[in-house]
Amino acid sequence: MAKNIIVSNRLPIRITKVENSYKFIATSGGLATGMKSVHEHENSLWVGWPGIGIDEIENEAWTPLEKSLAQNNYAPVSLDKQEVDNFYYGLANKCLWPLFHYFIEFSIFNESHWQSYVDVNQKFANRVLENISTGDTVWIHDYQLLLCPQMIKDVRPDVHIGFFLHIPFPSFEIFRIFPWREELLKGMLGADLIGFHTFDYERHFLSSVKRILRLDVHFNRVTNGLREVVVNTFPMGIDFNKFHNAATTHLQQKNTEKSEIKKQLELHKKGAESGKLILSIDRLDYTKGVVNRIKAFDLFLTKYPEYQEKVRLVMLTVPSRSDVPEYMRLKKETDEIVGRINGKYATVNWTPIWYYYRAMNFDDLIDLYMTSDIAMITPVRDGMNLVAKEFVATRVSGDGVLILSEMAGASKELFKAVLVNPFDRHAMADALLQAITMPLDEQKRRNAEMQKRLRRYSVEVWAQEFMQALQLHSDSKTAVNTPKIDAKNQLHIVDSFQKAKRKTILLDYDGTLVPFHENPEAATPDQNLIELLQALCQLPNTDLAIISGRDQSFMSRWLGDLPLTLVAEHGHYVKSKEKKWKGSTRGDKQWMSDILPIFESFMDRTPGTFIEEKHNSLVWHYRKTDPELAAGRVVELKTVLSSLISDQLSVMDMDKALEVVDRQIDKGTAVAEIIAQNHYDFILCIGDDVTDENMFSALPDSAFTIKVGKKPTVASYSIEGVSKVKELLDALNTTRLE
Repeated sequence: MAKNIIVSNRLPIRITKVENSYKFIATSGGLATGMKSVHEHENSLWVGWPGIGIDEIENEAWTPLEKSLAQNNYAPVSLDKQEVDNFYYGLANKCLWPLFHYFIEFSIFNESHWQSYVDVNQKFANRVLENISTGDTVWIHDYQLLLCPQMIKDVRPDVHIGFFLHIPFPSFEIFRIFPWREELLKGMLGADLIGFHTFDYERHFLSSVKRILRLDVHFNRVTNGLREVVVNTFPMGIDFNKFHNAATTHLQQKNTEKSEIKKQLELHKKGAESGKLILSIDRLDYTKGVVNRIKAFDLFLTKYPEYQEKVRLVMLTVPSRSDVPEYMRLKKETDEIVGRINGKYATVNWTPIWYYYRAMNFDDLIDLYMTSDIAMITPVRDGMNLVAKEFVATRVSGDGVLILSEMAGASKELFKAVLVNPFDRHAMADALLQAITMPLDEQKRRNAEMQKRLRRYSVEVWAQEFMQALQLHSDSKTAVNTPKIDAKNQLHIVDSFQKAKRKTILLDYDGTLVPFHENPEAATPDQNLIELLQALCQLPNTDLAIISGRDQSFMSRWLGDLPLTLVAEHGHYVKSKEKKWKGSTRGDKQWMSDILPIFESFMDRTPGTFIEEKHNSLVWHYRKTDPELAAGRVVELKTVLSSLISDQLSVMDMDKALEVVDRQIDKGTAVAEIIAQNHYDFILCIGDDVTDENMFSALPDSAFTIKVGKKPTVASYSIEGVSKVKELLDALNTTRLE
């Protein structure tokens, strides 16, 4: 039976050493809660680190611990302390975390940390591969495992892989700073479905894919070789019923024994006339905007002194990475500013800030949510922020006000909160006044709308939506009409080649035999390709032709010494074996001087573009310019050309180029002339762009026509890329040795 494999940095339980024994402790958090509904089924496996270094566990103790984990469908990834330091506390949290949250100055780019990140991602991938079976679905989570999807896909291309990022994805201008940016993007694109909390993060990711990897993006789909990767938005929810029901229970049990924190909170309520409690709750992290929030509270007390002794800021700051220098400095700064403000405003009966630096159990947390009148959640950057949603879920009486940062992902859903810019302290101070004075009916109206959203789109629904989208995408992949060249199809082509008496191989050049290059003149054949082509030319009863859009000069310089047929400028010039170039005399070239000024105008207005002038065509190349700018310019240029060109000319969408060419001659007419001269019983034709469709259409149905890449085609087969084309040609070449 197919199973779901969840992969995260940590398992939802951790192993803790207590004296001479070990115990399992359940971990809390959005991911553990969110994936509970997926993992609770028997056909589920959770892969992750168990929270303790393998070198901290005695050898004889590990086997029974691993067995206990396996009984709960957990597959632990063993990491030693140094790996954890370099991988988790190194690249993941000293580089990716600050960079993705726009704290560039905190990012440390360390080569050894990067290598550890690669190695540990491979460990996670290997653990998945050890446990994977045909039909399984893999769901990988978060920034610690960005390379893992492609590592798994490389070995098991048949497996359906989803990836979800729980933190922001930064804008292209920020992400491009990362030294190994291409590797990260390629790693993520190993997934079939990539999910983000908000459309902003999705948009930033697609922008980086277009600008850095130069892959084609259509709406939310990325063409990656023969694969299509879907990128979408799935805002993570909370277990609404858990928090709402707990709050209801606490409300009903208000006369029972009370926790110490609840006694303190109720004491404030009694001691302050129309007093308001303002809740600030976060992990201690520089992304949470704690210091800005305290300064805004200070400003509020200065601007509106009538609220002194009538409000109190209750700060719960949960310790986090307390041994990291940036966090130590933040803790010191927070302590100092709290002390300074309390010293500035405190009276005998009133302390403006109650500051708790510790974790809190669930019951105390519910007390804190319910007793507070206002929650002030103002991170300077946050992927989602589930705390804001939890506060709203506990408002069983409908009262209470949420002040929420615009920079939190949750703000896209909780738009009925009082939204603020966390860098504008005056706006935050005024938001506090708005919250304090907000009428009860308005509070209830706002909370009712937000609760409706949170109840409907819970964390369980979030998980279901993602898994359904992954399954839907996986089902759609099986419906692709053009079969790809796999081992079976390649064997069939090679077998047909061996049995044939007269054979021809027709090949495009750019994108088929050599990868595209920003500078077309630099896309030259290497020695291995020359030797492969030479070997194919020497096969008995085999003719080879290269049909390209390149001009005569380029093809003569790099391929002219080979005993094969060359076709230049999409069929306008032909050079048979050991003969001179023969050109077409058809067509008037006056159009070129008319079109050239238009191309030059667009080149001037679009930095990074350039014009290639051939004997019979003009090409406007835009591979080196900004992809989004180019997309608009292409539409504009096509519109201009369509109103000017005659039936004699054709505008062709090339790979990152527009070419205007005489439509009377194309690659189709060229290959038709080639095959008309001989009676071939084996024809193989390979090409990658729209001009090659003319070749495919001109050939008989018995020909093996192959399209390079995932694009609409009339070809019989598709193949992934240049390297796979060379593998196929090499397989044909080996037949001479058999």
